[in-house]
Amino acid sequence: MSSLGQILLTGVPGPQLDSETAATFRRIQPGGFILFGRNIESPSQLRTLIDDLRGVCNVEPIVTIDQEGGRVSRLKLIGNEPPNANQLRDKGDLELITRHGRITGELLRMFGFNLDLCPVLDISFDDEADNSLRGRCYGNDVAQVIRNAGAFNDALQATGVLTCGKHFPGYSRAPLDAHHELPAVGLSREELEHHELAVFRAFASRVDSMMIGHAMYPSLESENIPTSLSKKVITGLLRQELGFEGLVMTDDLDMGAILNHHGLEETIRLAVMAGNDLAMICHRVACVEEAHGHLERVPRADLDRALENVAHFKARMVRADVWDEVEFRRRDAQVRQLRGDTLGEEFADQRSAEDGKRSPVEVY
Repeated sequence: MSSLGQILLTGVPGPQLDSETAATFRRIQPGGFILFGRNIESPSQLRTLIDDLRGVCNVEPIVTIDQEGGRVSRLKLIGNEPPNANQLRDKGDLELITRHGRITGELLRMFGFNLDLCPVLDISFDDEADNSLRGRCYGNDVAQVIRNAGAFNDALQATGVLTCGKHFPGYSRAPLDAHHELPAVGLSREELEHHELAVFRAFASRVDSMMIGHAMYPSLESENIPTSLSKKVITGLLRQELGFEGLVMTDDLDMGAILNHHGLEETIRLAVMAGNDLAMICHRVACVEEAHGHLERVPRADLDRALENVAHFKARMVRADVWDEVEFRRRDAQVRQLRGDTLGEEFADQRSAEDGKRSPVEVY
């Protein structure tokens, strides 16, 4: 059986693994799964779903989620909502951020997640900017992001859950939301070096993986190619200049930023040739099998590199904790306590405005 599916990170249609999807995953053998609000109904249901996903895989899969804090906290659908990065930043207490990382990792291990798609390493130049990052940034300058995101990253890793820096090479000054259209960031290389790239350089040896954002950066890529499909940005800048040796993944290839400009075959081919090890398809799960077929048109050297990096990453994953509903409730109670200690007890049970919504377009 072909191992090319290891290069795909796929979404899952719903809260249960139906027989048709299970059969598709058995054929493709994807490298991993990313879960969203649509996959979460109850604590025991979520653990069962993840166990079922693991059961269809011949190789232990990456199982990941966006569990940041605030509105980008998938587990708030079945538990308490952690404070977001901005709130922790404004509190100015590294001990709280460290607790957030530890509690997050321990909670994720209860369900079988082995990778959390955070920390966000973008700098918030404007806390009110409409670019999908509102509330998600750990600092307003380079030093603040490095200090705060570093504390969260280190604490999360200490629980055994692997981490992902996003959104390389920096997304917060994009004028559009890449979930809908491809933004262009007209900053000079010098300006990027002093801000966005300074943060990613600091984390190149600290995070376990990097997610490449969808944007045009003329100062980094002279061709009309987004960063997520650019060999200059991924292999040249991230790998060779910054020295990053971990796993590299695309942001969701279902985003309008990519779909509106490239077909699936071209997207998959360019993504892997550029240096991505995982191609992420979050929502159009029916397209995953088609994407698997397109991988056969990628040069063998690029496929071998990606497969080797995925295997190396997987060798460091930890297995799930034993499921225990009482223990889950105990760990979830620590999330509420963290929120109260950060925002005040009167806000401990308050939720973000998006609470309870399982939108088909979820930010990540």
